[in-house]
Order: sequence, then C-alpha cells, then structure tokens
Amino acid sequence: MQRFLDGVERVGNMVPHPVVIFLILIGIVIVLSAVLSLFGAAVSFERINPDTHQIETATTEIRSLLTMDGIRFMYESLIPNFMGFTAVGLMIVAMIGAGVAEESGLVTALIRKLVIVSPAWALTYILSFVGILASIAADAGYLVLIPLAGIAYLAVGRHPLAGLALGFAAVASAFTVNMLIKPLDAVLVEFTNDAAHLVDPNRSIGLASNVWFSFVSVLFLTMVVAFITDRMIAPRLGTYDSKLAAEGTTTEQNTALSEQESRGLRYAGLGLLGLIAVFCLLTLPSFAPLRNPDTRELIGNSPFMNGLIALIMLMFLLTGWAYGIGAGTLRTLPEVIAAIEKSIKSLGGTIFLFFVLSQFVAYFTFTNMGTVMALSLSSALQAANIGALPLLLGFIVVVAIIDLLLTGAIAKWAIFAPVFVPLLMKLGVEPEAVLAAYRVGDSPMNAITPLNAYFALVVGFAQRYDRTAGVGTIVSLMLPYVVWMFILWTALFALWKMLGLPWGV
Repeated sequence: MQRFLDGVERVGNMVPHPVVIFLILIGIVIVLSAVLSLFGAAVSFERINPDTHQIETATTEIRSLLTMDGIRFMYESLIPNFMGFTAVGLMIVAMIGAGVAEESGLVTALIRKLVIVSPAWALTYILSFVGILASIAADAGYLVLIPLAGIAYLAVGRHPLAGLALGFAAVASAFTVNMLIKPLDAVLVEFTNDAAHLVDPNRSIGLASNVWFSFVSVLFLTMVVAFITDRMIAPRLGTYDSKLAAEGTTTEQNTALSEQESRGLRYAGLGLLGLIAVFCLLTLPSFAPLRNPDTRELIGNSPFMNGLIALIMLMFLLTGWAYGIGAGTLRTLPEVIAAIEKSIKSLGGTIFLFFVLSQFVAYFTFTNMGTVMALSLSSALQAANIGALPLLLGFIVVVAIIDLLLTGAIAKWAIFAPVFVPLLMKLGVEPEAVLAAYRVGDSPMNAITPLNAYFALVVGFAQRYDRTAGVGTIVSLMLPYVVWMFILWTALFALWKMLGLPWGV
C-alpha cells in the first residue's frame, strides 16, 4: 500500500500546475459538450423545485458551449462566475481574522497550550473530533481547522502534512454529519419531506430525524480518521525535514510558553468573553436581531447561522489583537492592518487558481453533463429491481461517484430525493434511512475530488511545509481516508439498518 501511494504521489506530481490542469479540463468540457449535444444526449426526470418545493417534471439535455448561447455565456459570465464563487469571499473574510491571530502569535500559542495540556496520544483524536464538528461553521472549517492541525503537529515534532491530511479528512469527508443541527440539515429534511409526500402526504420527518445516526457517526469517524493518521499517514511521511519548507514559513516550534505569551492568552480570553457577551445580547433575547425575524429561531435558518463566518472572523481578529497587546507583539491599529494586508497578499496564487476553477465549474454546470450522468446512473439503479438494503447500498455508491463531479450536497439531493425516497418508501424503507444513506455517500469523496473548491487551498497549505508538494501529494495522502471512511461508514450504515436502530427523533 505504501509503495502504491508513493506511486500515486509521483504520478500525480508529474501533472502540470493546477491552473494548467483546469485550463485543459475547460477545453475538454467545451469539446465534449459540443459532441454530446450533437448526438442529442438528454434525460427526463422529476425534481423538487427549490423555490416552490413542488415536484415538477423536467428534461435536461446537454448544452453545447460552442453554440451562440454557449459562446455568449463564456464571454459574459467571466466576472459573475468568479464573483459568485463563494469560496473566494469566505476565504478572504476568514483570513482577515486569521491573519491577525497568526501574525500576533495567538494561533501558535494556543496550539502549544493545547499540546501542553493534552496527552500526546489524544492530540490526533481531539483534532479529528473538532474537525468533524467544524462543519457547523459551514465552509469555515476548511479555512481554520486544517492549517491549525498542521501547526499542532509541527508543535509536537510530527510531520505537518500529516496534520493537514487529518484536518482535511475530518472537515471534508464527514461534512454531512454533526452532533448539532446545522443549516444544511434544514434544507435536506425539507427536500426529503417534499419527496415523501409523493407517497404519503401525511409522512414527514423532523430536523432531528438523523440525530442518533449522526451522533454515532461523528464518534465512529473520529476514531477512523485518527487511526488512519497514526497508523498509515504519519509512518509513511516519517520525520519532517524543515529544509523542505517554503521561504518565510515558520517551522521552529517551542511548546513552552513565556510569561508574555501567557499574559497574551489571558488578554485573548478576556477579549473572547467580551465578544461572547455582545453576541449573547444579539442572539439570546427573543427579539434579538440575529434570530429569524419570522420564526424567532436561532439555530437553523437564522441570520446568526447564515452569517457565522462573520463571528469567526471577529473572534480571531479581536482575540488576536488582544493577545498582541498582552504579549507585546501587535499593539497598534496600523500593525493590525499590516497583518491583515500580509495575510491577504499570501492568497494571490490561490485567488488566481480560484478564478480559473470558477470558470470550469460554471462551464461544467452550464453543459448539464453532471446532471445527465447523475440521472442516468440513478435510473439504472432504480431499474435493477433488487432488495431494499442492496438498493440503499447501491444508492450510496452512486452518490459517491456523482460527488466527484457534483460536490454540492443540496443540488444532488434535489435530484435524488424525488427518485429514491418514494421508491424506497414503497419497499418499506423509512425516509430517515434514505437521508442517512445520502449523508454517507455524499461526504467521503469531498477530500479527493479536484472540484472541491478547497482542494486547491489544501495544496497551497501543503506547499508551505513542503515546497515540492503538489496535487499528487494531496491525493496520495487522502486516498486511504477516502477508501476506508467510505467502506467502514457504509458498513456502519448497513449494520444500523439490519439492527433496526432508530435514526433519530
């Protein structure tokens, strides 16, 4: 296995720069869309209208990018494609706060404090658990937890790429489960109910319909991710050579805290308490402005949850500045602004890559090739006429395959829900089980598909510690996680179903 992964890394790193790869893929999509459109490739299906939540029949055909409309789209949408690529905005906003926290020394001090108070054997499990729970903050987990995991590993003398791999696997490959209810759950449940009403208008599930399965999945996947890291990834990487680090990357980590650093942490704690007090006033009262103005709910579809990235940015910004004042590393406002500018400047290459990636994603979506493939596979599975459990397992496999091309959890479920929820309900399978199966299939591949907007970002993180790292490096690191998480999580799902355990409440 190690020789195989080394081969994957060598071959993968022989490929061109990621920007060149996506330029080639754009060319392939343009040509392939024209060919498939010429042959009239199309498929009819029932889907849930995301606006009206009504079931509607639609026909999707391959759209050529070499038609008049296609050429107009490529020309006119250049800027809208980039501006609509939400990963860019999230990354920049998060880095405003993270840059201050990193430049002041807060991030390093916190990680060193964590290393001091945590048993060495528990660090991997703590990072894995926190990484999985980071999905409550939506995509912000990619921007915060993954680099922190690399720093934590470096602080204890372990290979930082192992920490990055651990963080990426925890955040990406378990994205659809959590111990808390998150905004994604509300959308998935709503689509599930719309599909279930096709069979039984009185059958509905609630937001906590998968809570028990998700709770156990978090604990189970925490163990799996940590075990793979300690037994496969870390031994393969071996001892870290700091000479491989890119210029300007700090690789010397001393776990002992000085008096100034300890004072800085106390100041940061006071700053955090002040921020919490402000947000308590903005969220806890029934009339609070960050609650849903109609339902008054706080968790779910509310301004607080929808704008959670702002809280994360402010948390790092204020605590980082407070730490800098206490530790004497970042005291004045001009120094804070300079730290922010430095962090944004470091994103230049990533922003350009995101520009090219956004065009590829937009062109691929315009052609409808991903949708046609997803519907073709689902139709074949539906016509297989096999039992309920094999059909559920086959459904998990199909979702995983499609996730390599369509990474959006909501977009895929809008297509799959009206097909598989009624089909399996007729076979006696509860809609909660279908939704749980979708969660299993939708997550693991997120860590290996280049269409994940943050895959390129992780490559950039890796190049800080190993300037020779490339796409092949990340693929070879993540492949064991993807394979084993998919197999073992699917096995857990099958066992849960066979034992008849409750999926939620």
